[in-house]
Amino acid sequence: MVLIFDLDGTLTDSKEGITKCVQYTLKHFGIEADCEDLLPFIGPPLIDSFMKFYGMDEGQAKIAVQKYRERFSTVGKYENKVYDGIPELLAQLKHEGIQLAVGSSKPEVFVKDILDHFDLAKYFDVIVGSCLDGSMVDKEDIIREVWRRIGGKEETIMIGDRIFDVEGAKKAGVPCVAVTYGFGSESELASADFQADSVNSLEEVLFKTREVL
Repeated sequence: MVLIFDLDGTLTDSKEGITKCVQYTLKHFGIEADCEDLLPFIGPPLIDSFMKFYGMDEGQAKIAVQKYRERFSTVGKYENKVYDGIPELLAQLKHEGIQLAVGSSKPEVFVKDILDHFDLAKYFDVIVGSCLDGSMVDKEDIIREVWRRIGGKEETIMIGDRIFDVEGAKKAGVPCVAVTYGFGSESELASADFQADSVNSLEEVLFKTREVL
């Protein structure tokens, strides 16, 4: 069995870093925005969000992503904190012999930096993120890449906090545990197979889910 964890909103609270980097980016375009209004940027691919929320064309959105990474690569990725109880949960799951993976739409190089910085990388057998060129951002593709790296398709559970995790899991044919302590709304997570409203309840839900697989 392999448990695939999303990063932002699932393992770590990345609100500060992401919203400040989006704010920094928008200032480049002469746009002022409050960080609280930028929460929808947490989760989906950045290029899509700049196009959707600020009406940028693809060329402008690509420039926006480059500006975002100027700040994120040096400062923003560390404006982050691990949710209470996550290290203990990962240690317990690892002790039980379960394969653990991270599957994020964030560029893999940043995912690895963040996990190393917060001493979480040691728990994971596989760490998968998107490519810097904007490819492999869909969660279905990321789940399948996890399988490729571990050497075959396994019984799998996807754990995440946004609709992209739920939909990607469904496309890949695996159950999804939606964590409601992250950044997704209850309505967008309603179609998930299971829900957990805290890290403590996530442990309970994962135990029950593994029993029925």
